[in-house]
Amino acid sequence: MISENPIGSLFTTIKNNIATVSFGHPASNSFPRELLDRVTNAINSLSDNSDVSLIIMRSEGVGAFCAGASFDELLAVSNLEEGIKFFSGFAHIINAMRSCKKLIVGRVHGKTVGGGVGIVSACDYVFATNDASVKLSELAIGIGPFVIEPSVSRKIGKTALTEMTLAAHEWKSADWAKDKGLYADTFENTDDLDVALEKFCSKLASYNPEALIEMKKVLWEGTDHWGTLLLERATITGKLVLSEYSKKALTQFKK
Repeated sequence: MISENPIGSLFTTIKNNIATVSFGHPASNSFPRELLDRVTNAINSLSDNSDVSLIIMRSEGVGAFCAGASFDELLAVSNLEEGIKFFSGFAHIINAMRSCKKLIVGRVHGKTVGGGVGIVSACDYVFATNDASVKLSELAIGIGPFVIEPSVSRKIGKTALTEMTLAAHEWKSADWAKDKGLYADTFENTDDLDVALEKFCSKLASYNPEALIEMKKVLWEGTDHWGTLLLERATITGKLVLSEYSKKALTQFKK
């Protein structure tokens, strides 16, 4: 399956019971709302696909894995309704990954910021390169990582989340992310990563599909309330992005 348009691309392939979802955008693989929705729909569709035992989440290119929210769309938000609608896109994609019946393995080849960190944390297992540093820059642009916080905190804990959030201008290395539990393993380059990824996913996809589905349920126990919580958090962020501080900061960051 292929879905492309000027504001982003989405490729979904299925081979040997492994589905690969690959998103892309010219602006460092950032997410406009429509692309968020398309990835969410892809995950929801694969969840019920009997030909799929496992999902790989990746992005296009050799630069950043994901630059988070689209700055152009953030700057274009003019009222609370638009703000809530945009940030609910991240709520929906994380909830789709959380409730997906299939385990999701992340392939992170480069730097990841903001909402991208939320998506990585919603993966069940993650391979990354040594170039895959991470940053939560939301406070620096007048908002905060409210929508993705439950997902990131679940993976790395509140202490590490605090360290990332308050040091909003600071990149955390791939080694740091591995030490905190965001990454399962890191590699010198994408070639080494892909060899390990293929070996791991082939082995995992050969296991009993019913056992994998039941394991997914166990891994995400206690998160059913996220369906409501993340949308409530989208309201907080949607309100903050309208502030004069946020508008000025976004304009400066874009420059």
